[in-house]
Order: sequence, then structure tokens, then C-alpha cells
Amino acid sequence: CADRGIPLYFLSSSGRPYATVLSAGLIGTIATRREQLLAYADERGLQLARAFARGKIRNQANFLRYQGKYRKTRQVDIYRKLEDASRQILELDRAVENADGGDLDAIRPVLLNLEARAAILYWDGLRTTLAEGVHFETREKHGADDLVNSCLNYGYGVLYTQIESALVLAGLDPYAGFLHTDRSGRPSMVMDLIEEFRQPVVDRTIFGLLNLRTKLEVHDGRLTDESRHTVATKVLERLDGLERYEGKKHRLRTIIQRQARAIASFVRRERRYEPFLASW
Repeated sequence: CADRGIPLYFLSSSGRPYATVLSAGLIGTIATRREQLLAYADERGLQLARAFARGKIRNQANFLRYQGKYRKTRQVDIYRKLEDASRQILELDRAVENADGGDLDAIRPVLLNLEARAAILYWDGLRTTLAEGVHFETREKHGADDLVNSCLNYGYGVLYTQIESALVLAGLDPYAGFLHTDRSGRPSMVMDLIEEFRQPVVDRTIFGLLNLRTKLEVHDGRLTDESRHTVATKVLERLDGLERYEGKKHRLRTIIQRQARAIASFVRRERRYEPFLASW
């Protein structure tokens, strides 16, 4: 794998990536990484942080609309709730777009606060779409032992590997992010870019599986081996699904790679950066 430049990723039973093996040739670029680090202190960093937040928030609104369009006539109350949540989320998106007032360190708390408010609306809306008998109280990122959160966390772990690989191949440092703060051992750049793809890749897959009543089980607070295999397989299949991007249909894994390259071009001052927005 190393000779062919193929990265290896190791996930825990909860989906948390705990080890990565990369070919040395993949991390040999320096020009892009230098500009990435410099971008943190100027307008590029603020523009990227705002773009990642907007990408996440707008894709949340889009996924609620995607869920709502199939319920417009047969589940009117749920449709109205989803539309209302989507509208409120888009109002927060406009607040993100207009957020300003200093450097990145000053504006980051504002962006994260708006992102958190959107998340509450998003998960409250999605909860109404679950099939009867599927329990989902609140979103839990760490230590979750319920079925919905366990599936989401494992799915995000699978997506994480694709995001990190794309960033490394684009010559970027996965640990030098903008929206998420730097912390030893935290891949903040991965956490930035993954925000644009959680909804169209993982949330859509997991909620689809749950509403189709696919056999997914938690035992002793963890997904069973069979359930982890199902989640990983379906998320990878979704990554091979097509979405419109820059006027053409591309596989989602290709779009991830192109977005990573777009970030690299942006920090080198070669082009603008726009977040990926999934169709609904």
C-alpha cells in the first residue's frame, strides 16, 4: 500500500479513527502547507471558516427539504415542521454570511454559536422523520450507546478517512484548520471540510437505512460487527453516488477530492472557495 500511495485507516468500534498510515511521498509538499499556515492570520482564514460553517448549515437545510418533499401530501404536519426548521436554519446561514468584526480568533465563537443553533433545529426536525419505534433523543458525539447516534458516529468515522486522504493528496495539513481550533492530536482541517459532507453522505445514508428498517443493532453499547459492516458498506456506496458539482454529475468521493484541491488553490490565492452544496 505504501509503495502505491494507498493510505490505511484504523477505526475503533465506535467509529473513532485512531491510527493512520500514509506513504511518505504523500506528505512531501511544502508550498501549499506554508500558505495554509499563513492563511490563518489573514482574510483567507476567515473566509474559509465562514465557508465551512455555511456549507454545513445550508446542507442541513437542504437535507430537511429533501426529507420534506416526500411528505408534502401524506405527512403534512411533519412536512410543515421540516420546512419551518429549514427556514430558520437558512436565517442562521445569512447571519454566518454577514458575520464579521475582526480576525479569525474573534469571529470563530460567533460562527460556532450559529452552527450550534442550526444543529438544534436540524436534529429536532430530523427526529420527526424516523420510523415508529426508532428512539432518538438528542445528538451525542462521544460515548453514545443508542442505535441512531452509534450509526451516525460510525458513519462519520468512515467519511473522516475519505476527507483526510483528500486533504493529504491536495498537499494540505490535516491538523491546521480554520473553523475548528488547533489542539494537539486534533485533525482540525479534517473537521472543517467534513462539515460540508456529513449530511449528503452519512445522515442521508443512516436515516435511509433506519427508515427502511434495515437490521442494525447495538449490543453492550456498541454496534454489532454486522451492523458496522452494513453502515460502512452503505456509506462507501453513497460515496460512489452522483451529485451535481460545477455543472456536471460527479461521484461524491470525487467531489471531496476536488473540494480539497479547491482549498489548496484558495490558500495559494489562485481561486475563490465555495462550499459544496448538495441538491435536494
